[in-house]
Amino acid sequence: MYNLLLLGIGTQEILFIALIVLLLFGGKKIPELMKGLGKGVKSFKDGVNGIEDSLKDSASINNESKDISK
Repeated sequence: MYNLLLLGIGTQEILFIALIVLLLFGGKKIPELMKGLGKGVKSFKDGVNGIEDSLKDSASINNESKDISK
């Protein structure tokens, strides 16, 4: 059987984890949890993209200052 994420997590393990989550949080809380998780992931990606943009901007400023000094 195909192992997900190359961590040895198979279909049975995922179903077991899903059942435990369902029992712990109930059917009504799961959509709220997933919404919060989605917002967290989006915020993280935005932060990473912001850092990448800052690094690119500072690199371009450094390159421009080197070109001017020549």
